[in-house]
Amino acid sequence: MNSDIKMKDEEIMKTGTTTVGIVCKNGVVLAADKRATAGYLVAAKKVKKIVKITDDIAVTMAGTVSDVQLLTKLIRAELKLNNIRTKRINTVSEAANLLASIVYNNIRKFSVIPGISHFVMGGKDSEGFYIFDIGADGSITDVDDFVSSGSGSVMAYGVLETLYKPDLTVEEGVDLGVKSVNAAMQRDVASGNGINVVTITSEGVQEVIEKELNTKIEQ
Repeated sequence: MNSDIKMKDEEIMKTGTTTVGIVCKNGVVLAADKRATAGYLVAAKKVKKIVKITDDIAVTMAGTVSDVQLLTKLIRAELKLNNIRTKRINTVSEAANLLASIVYNNIRKFSVIPGISHFVMGGKDSEGFYIFDIGADGSITDVDDFVSSGSGSVMAYGVLETLYKPDLTVEEGVDLGVKSVNAAMQRDVASGNGINVVTITSEGVQEVIEKELNTKIEQ
């Protein structure tokens, strides 16, 4: 019985993804693949791993699906409540720190299934454009260039390290995001089936690419 439970837990933990965040001179770019896995099984092929939290903030998600879905709902609700209470819009830093504290509390609760979640938050406020890397342990890092998460991040980082420039425009950042995620999809079995790209500019959060890859063999 115990060995069966252990095996199931390990299969649940074998989640994979590739998400990327890029800081540009006139905005932020977030990109992610569309595949969800459970061990060696492709559980879903049309997953949106970039979620809009407010009109000016979005997050990429990696980790145990049930946890990342719940935590994104919680942070969205908490930010709305904070806006009502304080009668002002939350800064990106405030939103990131709030999400980090929620992740910290979530990972430290006893559970048969560990609540692993990793977020990359991008957004804008009156001070500028920001990306924060929120680790599975609740840690938070202010990113001033680029970041990647998930099982395909090793491949994505190779592209980012080579091609990133501090003065990238958002348009160039979108192209780099696509190249980074595509590199991961070529080599990481847990990443694939398509790509989503979201930009955050002076106009707010906008989805600019939503592409699915057809892997079926035509009869």
